[in-house]
Amino acid sequence: MTKAAELRELSADELRGREHDLQDELFRLRIRSAMGEIEAQGKLRSTRRTLARVKTLIREKQ
Repeated sequence: MTKAAELRELSADELRGREHDLQDELFRLRIRSAMGEIEAQGKLRSTRRTLARVKTLIREKQ
């Protein structure tokens, strides 16, 4: 899990890149979950929360 303090140090462009990476990862995790291949459901939850943190920080920097 990425801490908010670590994310605050990133620039707006880096945050947007991180947002894109997290959305891709979340998509892949959802597919794997639907197919029954994923064992760690906590990874799905932590990815969603990290994505929310990144989106919040992007919004704050606007």
